[in-house]
Amino acid sequence: MTTRLIGAGAAAVEQHEGADLRRSFSPRPFVTATTPSGTPVTQVSPGDHLHHLGASLALPDVEGTSFWGGRTYRSGHGSVMLDNHGAQLVEEQDTRPGHLWQRIAWLDPRGRRLLDETRLITAHDETGSWNVGWTSRLTAASDEVTFGSPQTNGRAGAFYGGIFWRTPFTRARVTTADGEGIDAAHGSRSTWLAIESPAASLVAATTTSMPWFVRTQGYVGFLPAVAVTERRRLVPGEPLLLDLAVSISDEQHRDPAGVASRLLAHLRAAAPEAAGATA
Repeated sequence: MTTRLIGAGAAAVEQHEGADLRRSFSPRPFVTATTPSGTPVTQVSPGDHLHHLGASLALPDVEGTSFWGGRTYRSGHGSVMLDNHGAQLVEEQDTRPGHLWQRIAWLDPRGRRLLDETRLITAHDETGSWNVGWTSRLTAASDEVTFGSPQTNGRAGAFYGGIFWRTPFTRARVTTADGEGIDAAHGSRSTWLAIESPAASLVAATTTSMPWFVRTQGYVGFLPAVAVTERRRLVPGEPLLLDLAVSISDEQHRDPAGVASRLLAHLRAAAPEAAGATA
């Protein structure tokens, strides 16, 4: 099932349920997006990483279960294919124009429930740009849950895992409040990140203070990272809030900090609804 949030024809922001994906992809809902003129700004199943699914909430290690897809990094063994892929199952949703609220179960390979999630995705037009907001609230289904990344498991620099946005760009300039270039962006706790490519311009923002994982070599992609220097623990009754907002434009964003300020205000306003307070 596909839900259109904004747009018409080939120019659109849509969420795809993902239930029919192959198991090794860690089946999960994912978002595809274009600029208002129709230029793609997400990429699904590219040849280099078939399990990259546009924009999705992908975590490589939840109690040993992969919700990222593909291979798993194991200390002393490198990246290996394991039979450890989980799935995210949409159990309930509320849809209206520019708005998608969902309740999602995170299941391990045996069908055991590890996490409960409430998710809110929004999209609206703002003076020629499309703004997409994503807020997720995760809670442990029963027992304490821990989250890891390849870096926490021994692969330096690979602290990916979170709301991951994979672009189709082959090259891009990245800027944060800490400066320009990948060295300034990767690991930055800037509230915003700007991606400029010849095809389109993105400004991303998060309220979470999580460090940015950013790649511009091989492919261009980014996320606010959940587990960086050590495993993150989530005890029953404690929520983990994740969010990401992205402004999508055909033209260069001339004031990324100003754009980010508006995105952050939208994320803060959306947080109560993402928790289920008004759904």
